[in-house]
Amino acid sequence: MLTICFQEAKYEFLKNLRNPMYSISTVLFPIMFYVLFGLVMGRQMIAGIRTTVYLLPTYGTFGVMGASLFGTAATLASERGLGWLQVKRASPMPPFAYFLAKVVMSLIFSAIVITLLFLLGIAFGGVHLPASTLAKLGLTLIAGSLPFCAMGLAIGYFAGPTSAPAFINIFYLPMSFCSGLWLPFMFLPTFIQHIAVFLPSYHLAQLALSRVGAGQGAPGLGHWEALAGFTMLCLGVARWGHQRDERANG
Repeated sequence: MLTICFQEAKYEFLKNLRNPMYSISTVLFPIMFYVLFGLVMGRQMIAGIRTTVYLLPTYGTFGVMGASLFGTAATLASERGLGWLQVKRASPMPPFAYFLAKVVMSLIFSAIVITLLFLLGIAFGGVHLPASTLAKLGLTLIAGSLPFCAMGLAIGYFAGPTSAPAFINIFYLPMSFCSGLWLPFMFLPTFIQHIAVFLPSYHLAQLALSRVGAGQGAPGLGHWEALAGFTMLCLGVARWGHQRDERANG
């Protein structure tokens, strides 16, 4: 069983690595934003913290969201449209191995994005955080990508093969803006700040910012609970979509 799961995850990763539309764009966008708004404005301060440090958690959150949503939703929707899931169901492979492979692949790409952001910050942005702080920040972001993997599975079961990227962006881009990932949260209009507390990206960003001493001061447990609840909700929607597909395909 472990061998099957490992092989499925391995080939899922290689498939997406060889797809430049996913692998390059997933890594490039958060890196590009960090260079433009982090390194270029590195001497500025946000909430008493150097910009290059403050933007590591926010663009890290932005990066893991993209890797998770596009890695699960876009590929699942495409493979549903091609009938690949019917082939998988006819094989002896356990169904959970297919979904686990997509989650593992998304976690690996999330880790790559985070590592590159850290290296940029340290090498060119004057980031001098203890190794333990960087490790906690990285683990928080990687763990926080799981709710977006669940969200991607839910989207993938209800979006079409060609409409999936646009459908993802309907959620991805507004959530990023409203959660303070592009602009610091305290600079956003008040009504957007009230909306943000209902978004998983806000809760992950606040957990990540708290690792560098820049969170809003809310208890960390509340953020984790919000992310866990959102994950369960999305998994429920994904299960509903999965059962709907099974009934439709006999």
